[in-house]
Amino acid sequence: MSPSDRAGTLGAEPWDEGWVHEQAVKALGWLAKNYPECSGAEGLREYDKAADEAAGDHEAYLEALRAYCRAGRDEALRIRRGAA
Repeated sequence: MSPSDRAGTLGAEPWDEGWVHEQAVKALGWLAKNYPECSGAEGLREYDKAADEAAGDHEAYLEALRAYCRAGRDEALRIRRGAA
């Protein structure tokens, strides 16, 4: 089922691509500003995939972005500890 199909599901909020883009920009901007060394980290791919899989469910998508940010922070802190 595509995200546009899910939007037609009874009781579901419409999947707004503009909103999705805005949330992703906020999350990635926060990571880039605070933890730039995690950019492109291999360990974030699974979190990126989870966000894609949450398409159609606003709450699940936000939670996936939060998990992505936490994982990016954790990866950056590991990198920083290794550089010390």
